[in-house]
Amino acid sequence: MSSAFTVVPMSQHIRLEAGKVYEGEITVANPADATSDFHYAVDVNPYSVIDEFNTADLATQSDRSEIVKWIEIENPTGVIKPNEVAKVKYKINVPITAPGGGQYAALGVRSNEEATATSGASVQNVFELASLIFAEVAGDTKHEGRILENTIPGFVTNGQPVVSALLTNTGNVHETAQVEIKVKNAITQEVIFPKDDQNGEFNELVMPGATRYVTREISDMPMLGVFSVTQNISFLGDVSENTATMVACPIWFMVLMIVTLGAIIGGIAAGIVRHRHKKKAEEALQ
Repeated sequence: MSSAFTVVPMSQHIRLEAGKVYEGEITVANPADATSDFHYAVDVNPYSVIDEFNTADLATQSDRSEIVKWIEIENPTGVIKPNEVAKVKYKINVPITAPGGGQYAALGVRSNEEATATSGASVQNVFELASLIFAEVAGDTKHEGRILENTIPGFVTNGQPVVSALLTNTGNVHETAQVEIKVKNAITQEVIFPKDDQNGEFNELVMPGATRYVTREISDMPMLGVFSVTQNISFLGDVSENTATMVACPIWFMVLMIVTLGAIIGGIAAGIVRHRHKKKAEEALQ
C-alpha cells in the first residue's frame, strides 16, 4: 500500500488589509512509493473550534469565516505523478468593507475520485488533509483574554504526568499563549525536564471567543520520586507562575508497600499473640 499524500504548510498565519489582494500557495506531494498518479481536488471550507479541546469544525459558517467567500483557487484540480509535487496557488480578495479581526478557513485537499475513475487509476487516498488559514484583517482588532487555570498534579501513578492550563480569548482575533515547564528532583535538585535535547517551552493558539484546555505530558519522567514542577504561562499580558510538589509512585509499588506493610503488621500481631499465649501458659504452671 502506498504512503499518503502530504500537504504543506499545515497552517498559515497571514495579515490582510481591506481592499487588498493577498496571494499564497500550498504544496501537495505524491510520495515516491505511490503506485499511480494522484488526482487531487481542493475545497475551501470555514474553520472554527467547537469546544475546550480545540475540536475543529469545518462546516459552520460564521462572521469569522467570511474569508471563505474571498478565496479563489487558481488550480483547484490537477494530477501529480509519483515523487512529484504541485503548487496550488490561491488569491484572497479582501473586500473594502472587511471588518478588522480574525478570519479563518481550511484549504482541504482530497482525492478527486471522479477524475481518478475517468483515468482508470486506482484510488490511493480517499481521505482529506487541510492547510489552515489563520488571517488577521487590519482594523478594529480586540486583544483580550486571560488565564483561568494553571494546574500541576500532586500525585501520579502511571509515570506520565500531565500539566494543564485553561485559557480564554474574549477578543476578536486568535492569540498565542507561551508556556514553560521545568521539573527538578525535589531532593537532589537534578533537572529532570527539559534535558539538553528537549524543549520545555511551547506555544498554544486560542481562537477568538473560545476557551481552550491545554495539556502537556512531561516526557522521560522517573516512575518513582518526589519532584518540584513549575509551569509558567504568559497570555495577553496575564502571567501565571505555579510551582508544586509532585509525588510519582506506580501502582505496583503501592501494592508492594501495602503487602509488605501488611506482612510486617501481621508478623508483629502474631508475635504478640504468641507472647500472650506463652505468658498464660507460664502463669498456669505456677
